[in-house]
Amino acid sequence: MMRATVEQFEEAKSRMSSLKQDPGNDVKLKIYALFKQSTLGPCTTPRPGMLDFINKAKWDAWKALGETPQEDARQQYCDLIGSLVSAEGGSVAAKPSGSASAQYETLLSVLQMYDEIVTALEQAGKDNSVLTVFTGAGDFYCSGNDLTNFTKIPDGGVELMAKQAGELLRKYVKAYIDFPKPLVAVVNGPAVGISVTALGLFDLVYATERATFHTPFSQLGQSAEGCSSYTFPKIMGNAKASEMLLFNKKLTAAQACDFGLVTEVFPDSSFNSEVWTRLKSYAALPPNSLALSKQLIRSTERERLHAVNDAEVELLVERWTSDECFTAIMNFFQSKAKL
Repeated sequence: MMRATVEQFEEAKSRMSSLKQDPGNDVKLKIYALFKQSTLGPCTTPRPGMLDFINKAKWDAWKALGETPQEDARQQYCDLIGSLVSAEGGSVAAKPSGSASAQYETLLSVLQMYDEIVTALEQAGKDNSVLTVFTGAGDFYCSGNDLTNFTKIPDGGVELMAKQAGELLRKYVKAYIDFPKPLVAVVNGPAVGISVTALGLFDLVYATERATFHTPFSQLGQSAEGCSSYTFPKIMGNAKASEMLLFNKKLTAAQACDFGLVTEVFPDSSFNSEVWTRLKSYAALPPNSLALSKQLIRSTERERLHAVNDAEVELLVERWTSDECFTAIMNFFQSKAKL
């Protein structure tokens, strides 16, 4: 029995030594402590046992915050996450590379920001192009919203941030609803969030076989967007739509095609050559005929889609200001910083 205890002590001591040697663990402990303080308040749990070095280090970090108010801890948590992201020169979520400015060609627009996409759609809707294609640069079609935006709280507070984000989202989705020409999505890799929900507003969706489609809204304390609360049940039925929008189910390209969200799936090795050859042939079709035919197909639902967009934005603004949403976002960051 004594030998087992000594072995346990030596193992625990070794783990504690490793913990101390890694300076990154100080930051992880700080993140852990601020997360606990902001969600549960001051530490009132019993101190872990003498040999439980890792949990003891976590407990000490939390206890050291004393009576720091939860709101202060929440702000410190946001500031710390924001500083780490800035120091890395990027964001927690991987983003495809691309030009920072809008560049327009016959079939391709490379864009990064919501406002730029809205502007690009407005211009593409008026120019002499026949159709408009969205695709990603690199391995991803789109990796979703940058969750570190939730750590950048303006002077007006969370309510102002949520209101501004809601108006931008409303404008963004409206640009898709009102777009007069055929819209094509060329999904070259994994897609997350609004890049998936907006697909219900596209006229064609082509995907590589390695693409996936994920809408983790409830996991992040949020709700549906991009008119998906209407288009997804209509496209794939209530049960399949609920799996995606309520229970965060990630679809493969084949599943998305079976459910009707994707038009056709292509082998990854020939994806670009097959798809772009086909799209160039579509671009040779009579433009007025395509635009008028699209309007005929879509016009009966335009008002309904605008109403759905308004309702989704209203709910999302409420969600973004809720403690549940903030805690879910912090849980996400906490999972990235586990010891």
